[in-house]
Amino acid sequence: MIQEIRPNLYRIPVPLPDNPLKELNAYLIRGGDRSLLIDTGFRLPPCRQAMEAGLREAGADRSRLDILCTHIHTDHTGQCLDLIAPGRTIYIGAGDYPMTFRSYDAYFWGITDRRFAREGFPAAEARVLLDTNPARTLGPDLDRLSCMPLSDGDTLTVGDYTLEVMETPGHTPGQICLWLASEGILFTADHVLFDITPNIAMWPNLENALGHYLKSLDKIRDLPVRLALPGHRHSAPLVPRIDALHAHHRFRASETLEAVTRFPGLTAYQIAARLTWDIRARDWDHFPLNQKWFAVGETIAHLEYLLDLGQVVPTTRRDGMMGYEAVKK
Repeated sequence: MIQEIRPNLYRIPVPLPDNPLKELNAYLIRGGDRSLLIDTGFRLPPCRQAMEAGLREAGADRSRLDILCTHIHTDHTGQCLDLIAPGRTIYIGAGDYPMTFRSYDAYFWGITDRRFAREGFPAAEARVLLDTNPARTLGPDLDRLSCMPLSDGDTLTVGDYTLEVMETPGHTPGQICLWLASEGILFTADHVLFDITPNIAMWPNLENALGHYLKSLDKIRDLPVRLALPGHRHSAPLVPRIDALHAHHRFRASETLEAVTRFPGLTAYQIAARLTWDIRARDWDHFPLNQKWFAVGETIAHLEYLLDLGQVVPTTRRDGMMGYEAVKK
C-alpha cells in the first residue's frame, strides 16, 4: 500500500523476492505536466505488479512519467525500460552513466571477475554467481538503455517540488542523493540506510570507494534535513546515523588491519572469512554465496582504504594471487 508523504509525494513499496533487503522504497512525485518516479525494483513480475498497482493508486499518468535511478544497482534500475513511455526521460548520476552501455557492462564484469579471482574468490563459486547474482541477472537490457546523466547541482522541477542533485559517490561511482530544500527532505537512496549498512565494494572506475563514501557522508551531514527518505526500509534522524556509519567503518578497517597483521599474505577472500558479519550462517563456508560475494567486495574496499592510508601493502603470492601485509611502524 502506498504512503502519501507530502501532497503529491508518495512512497511505493516494491518487494524484492529472495533478497535480504526485502523491499525497495520507490518514490513518486506527481506533477501536472509530468511525474517523476525515483527507482524501480528488480526486473521481476512481483516488482512489476507492485509498481503498476502503486502508480495506479497514486494517479500517475504513465504517458508523462519520467524515471530517475539514484544509482546503477539492479534493484533500482531493473524496471526502468519496462515502465518508461516513448519520448520520456530516464535520469541517472553522471558517475554511473558509462555503465548504462553494454560495451562498458561487459568491460566492467570482465575487470571485476579477474579482480575477484586474483583476490582469492574460488572459480567454482564464481561460476555459480554467473546465473544467481542479481547484479548480473535482474537488471534492464542495457543495449537499449538511453539515459540523461545528472551532475552535482543539477535541478529537476516536478509539480510544486524542485530537487537538487547531490553527487555522493561510494556505494556506486554515480550514487546521487536528491535534496528537496523547500520541505527539508533528503532522498538518501542507498547512501544512508538506517537499519542496514550500505555495501561499499570495489569499483574499477572508482579508486578507494570507501574513502569517497566517507567524504560523501560528510557532504550531507550539515544539511537542515527534517526527513530522510532511504532506498530501503525505515527512516530515522540523519546525523546520528551518519556518525554510526563512520564508526562502523572505523571498526571494520581496524578489524581488517588486525587480520592482515596477524595473518600476513592472506587474500581478500581469506581475510573476509576472518571478519565479523551480520549474516545468519554457521560459518564462512555456509555463507549464502551472493552475500559472500558482497562481503569479499567490501573487504577489498577496506583494504584499498587502508592501502590509501599507507597501513597495508599488496603482495604477489607464489600462486599468483594478491595477498596483503601490514606496514611496519
